Amino acid sequence: MRLHCLGTVGYHPNARRHTSCYFLPESGILLDAGSGVFRLPGLIETDSIDILLSHAHLDHIVGLTFLLDVFHQRPVKRCRIWGEQKKIDAVRKHLFSELIFPAQIDAEWVAIDDQVEFSIGDARVSWRPQTHPGGSVAYAVQWSQPAKKLIYVSDTTGDRTQEAIEWSKHCDLLMHECYFRDAHAEWAKKTGHSWTSRVAEIAKQVLPKKLLLTHINPMETSEDPIGIDGVRRECAAEVILAEDEMVLDF
Repeated sequence: MRLHCLGTVGYHPNARRHTSCYFLPESGILLDAGSGVFRLPGLIETDSIDILLSHAHLDHIVGLTFLLDVFHQRPVKRCRIWGEQKKIDAVRKHLFSELIFPAQIDAEWVAIDDQVEFSIGDARVSWRPQTHPGGSVAYAVQWSQPAKKLIYVSDTTGDRTQEAIEWSKHCDLLMHECYFRDAHAEWAKKTGHSWTSRVAEIAKQVLPKKLLLTHINPMETSEDPIGIDGVRRECAAEVILAEDEMVLDF
């Protein structure tokens, strides 16, 4: 499987990164729809696009308004947008208000609230609620041919419960937000985000084959914005810092 990192930062873009957006071209699955969506057209390989929204904060949904251009450049037969009902309602009412964005996109909006698990093509998708202001969800995406499991965890303080660990365990790729360095752990807790040692603690128990650190603080523009060695010391997996336009095989 291939993952394209179209946007890897949180809150707002900076000169190096756009906001959260990750694409699996073989399945036509987009994980969140931040400002990185503009990079999508040349990567589409399927006749359908399925967008999994973790929540409705602007850095994860603003790219939905880019879809008019995306599908003009590369038409598809179907677009579905998945998320919790309250988040879908908020996006449709506010982001697509005539006073904010006076155009409608041709998409089917699908609530996940009553679906413990659902199918997108050859993939099975399940989800879990997370701790974050307004609430967010984590997604597990699994394929049988080839047998692969991806866990997408964005905008959360990090769930260390045994149930969450078992749900994520032994995945091929764990995508986990790492917004703050340890020096700002208290601020991370206040804002509902993760920090370096918290992510390392979770990854040590989940035992992924690869760990991709995502949703970086846009104020951090250095080569190492999170102190990645702190994670590598604790985690036996290959640990990778997400960068815009990175392509990752897993």
